[in-house]
Amino acid sequence: MNPNEVRESWAERSGEYSPDYYAHYGPNETSESIRSYLDSHLGSNAAILELGCSSGRHLAYLLENGYENLFGIEINDEAFEVMDDTYPDLAKQGTFYHDAIENVVGDFEDGQFDAVFSVETLQHLHPDDEWVFTELARITDDLLITVENEGSDAADGHDSESAELGVNYVNDDFPLYYRNWNRIFTDLGLTEVDSEVGEQDTVRVFRTSGK
Repeated sequence: MNPNEVRESWAERSGEYSPDYYAHYGPNETSESIRSYLDSHLGSNAAILELGCSSGRHLAYLLENGYENLFGIEINDEAFEVMDDTYPDLAKQGTFYHDAIENVVGDFEDGQFDAVFSVETLQHLHPDDEWVFTELARITDDLLITVENEGSDAADGHDSESAELGVNYVNDDFPLYYRNWNRIFTDLGLTEVDSEVGEQDTVRVFRTSGK
């Protein structure tokens, strides 16, 4: 799949892994984990950006727990209709960008967000769009959190020398690119301060230099 095909597959997503699908399940342990890391490093007035926020289940959980300066990027327009119905307070409180991540990040200022996080989102970014990772490091003032599927190397506790670990097509449908997020973001000058390997995803917490 080329970059446009990858973007279109998410912009038009329905059924499994759609905004409605995630709203049905609501906040989960990942939501709690993200909040825990934010609580440990930042105050509730922090500006927080979620990449690929879908209908907003993680941001809604943060709002319920005192975080009010919330932002999200989402390519699927159905997500905002679902958000209006399921998380109306978030829809009113948050600031959202209906576009692909690649089309938005370049417009943000250096260090605009105290925290940036992604949950199973960056793993679907096409290799041609990997320049986005540099932009994410640029716009993050303090904390960057990735919750991504890194493949068997991460699950086995191994740290591959390569930033690229391969690709898998989920249900023979859309690509999931396994990446070494530690290597990617430490090479961009961030410091990994915490990590947790789960059954499927690996949580990595990075701080910018000087923090």
